[in-house]
Amino acid sequence: MLVILPTLILYLLGAYLLFNVVYLLFFSVAGHRAIPVLPPAPAGVLRRMCVLMPAYRADAVITETAPVAVAHQYAGQADVHVIADGLLPVTVQALRQQGAGVVEVGFAKSTKGKALLAALNELPAQAYDVAVILDVDNEMAPGFLTQINNAFAAGYRVVQGHRTAKNLDSPFAVLDACNEEINNHIFRQGHASLGLSSALIGSGMAFEYDYIHQLLQDIGDTPGEDKELDFRALKDKVKIAYLPEAYVYDEKIPNSKVFANQRTRWLATQKEFFIKYLGEGVRQLGKGNWDFVDKILQSMLLPRILLLGLLGLLVVLSLLWPVGPSPVFWLALLAGTAAALLLALPARLYTRQVGRAVLHLPVALGAMLLAMLQIRKAKTSFMATPHTATATRSSSHR
Repeated sequence: MLVILPTLILYLLGAYLLFNVVYLLFFSVAGHRAIPVLPPAPAGVLRRMCVLMPAYRADAVITETAPVAVAHQYAGQADVHVIADGLLPVTVQALRQQGAGVVEVGFAKSTKGKALLAALNELPAQAYDVAVILDVDNEMAPGFLTQINNAFAAGYRVVQGHRTAKNLDSPFAVLDACNEEINNHIFRQGHASLGLSSALIGSGMAFEYDYIHQLLQDIGDTPGEDKELDFRALKDKVKIAYLPEAYVYDEKIPNSKVFANQRTRWLATQKEFFIKYLGEGVRQLGKGNWDFVDKILQSMLLPRILLLGLLGLLVVLSLLWPVGPSPVFWLALLAGTAAALLLALPARLYTRQVGRAVLHLPVALGAMLLAMLQIRKAKTSFMATPHTATATRSSSHR
């Protein structure tokens, strides 16, 4: 009995980890299939764009990024609206002088979802065709709104752009940039190449204006409004497009403390929506809604750094204590995970800088373990990721 129970547990764990590796490897390979390029919108077909930038106590950053958004070149109407949550009066005045609209909000407990809904309730209902959502630190690359317009002209109602690193100025920023591109390849490019919906990522995304207002109803206090929008759109069987050449530059995290804070929020969100939508996933399976079922499967995946750390531990454990699957099995899973990640990493990130950043993975693993212990914290506070006003755009996205 002392051996049977640990053996059973290890085999069950092995089956779960095998699912993780196969899923990642399958979509990592699929991500090397090209997505058909959308044709330009017909002449004169220009959606009216509303660019929403929620700003929670980020005065220094928003006064740098909002003017860049206002200056973005688009042939049609594109109005930038900053959702000011806790901004100083002088900041609000400066934003209006810079040409941005400002919607001021205030909540007992701030969340991005509630801020977006409050802004949409205040803005004119018939004034826009498309809502584009950016984070406070985001900058749109040239042509971004034009590509969004092309996607909506092609009939899409929800679109995710290609968010990429603005800065690579610390080892953790580099690791975060690599993680972003791996996510883009597996959960967006890989899925879209097979005709499945892309995963939303929280910014650099666009929605049919009336539809996002509908999706945000009763959004509540969740810290993961993008996942809620994801599930709600997929339940409606609305396909989410991915635009790999529509870049949005995003500030990457500077250190392990911010990494742990960010991952705490992500882990709490993943747990929340897996529990919330598991039963619905079974119902949607009966309806043949594979996009929704796939989203449930994504919610079951371990964070990749935990997957690597756990598999490494199991390799050592199997050598010291020959119970359960053999060391060869665990080594194969570890190699499969590494292969999936390397295949998903774009060639431009195969650099010495990335190699040096990889040496910080043990620190990142420790931060992730700390994040697991703080999951409940995400339910009681708004764990916004801090941003700086000095992050500079990286030119390495090409």
